[in-house]
Amino acid sequence: MAGFPRLPFWFLSCVLGLMCLQTAAAQNRVTFLNDAFGDRPELEQDWGYSALIEFEGKRILFDTGDNIEVFRKNVEKMHVDLTHLDMVIITHAHGDHTAGLRYVLAKNPKVKLYVPDDPYFTGVVLPAAFLSTDARPELPAKMRYFRGGAAPEPREWVSWTDTNITAVNEAMTIAPHIRLVSLVSEKVAFKGLREISLVLDTPTGPVVIVGCSHAGIERIMAAATENDATKPVAMLVGGLHLLQDSPEQVEKTLDALAQKYHVKTMAIGHCSGELAFLRVQQRWGDHSLYAGLGETVVF
Repeated sequence: MAGFPRLPFWFLSCVLGLMCLQTAAAQNRVTFLNDAFGDRPELEQDWGYSALIEFEGKRILFDTGDNIEVFRKNVEKMHVDLTHLDMVIITHAHGDHTAGLRYVLAKNPKVKLYVPDDPYFTGVVLPAAFLSTDARPELPAKMRYFRGGAAPEPREWVSWTDTNITAVNEAMTIAPHIRLVSLVSEKVAFKGLREISLVLDTPTGPVVIVGCSHAGIERIMAAATENDATKPVAMLVGGLHLLQDSPEQVEKTLDALAQKYHVKTMAIGHCSGELAFLRVQQRWGDHSLYAGLGETVVF
């Protein structure tokens, strides 16, 4: 049997080069599409949060910013293809995380959408007696609901129920190595607000990605690591909502992240606050990654 022909060196070099490019392209990474700080003058800073997560071949859009036009312009300038997404995750019902969602759905109407189990997203049924609780027959018919006649059958608020939506109210695995945790805030200012966070399980530990941490970042970390609390958290990304906390409260929270959850790398943004930016940079040093608008962090 004739042997295989020897391949020229240049051909082997090209093959190896292509393999390296494919490996680089498959890097797990997060790119920040919306935030209020950054060093990219061609992009428009705005309050709110959005990130594109590429993990094990999947593309995940995480929140959609504060202003639909700003979000659109930044996405276009960064050449982000929203027609190729595996899923969209919306962390909570505040406008600074949801504003660009209809733009995303215009590009990708059938994309799988994960949201908190919140009436803003799921709609609610109008109770049958709702319109009669303060009925005033003395008003002229033109000023009365349905001219004072019988109310129609209870109708549902459409909200986002015209989409490929999954409402999340408990921890769930949505793909291999990809989990969601769901918590309800007990803080006075946000009491009752349901928020979901993303956990990516990697060989070096979980990568936890949060939107605003309204339920408290320590509660989120406890839920994210409850399956294996002994493994350090490889990276924490997103908004910690510490900007209104006292220096003592900020320090206490960072102590817990460092000493209880052993977070190796921090890439915080959005509502974390400038004091938290400073103290994380000082405490984590080279393991504090700059997460400004337009930047990409690799994990």
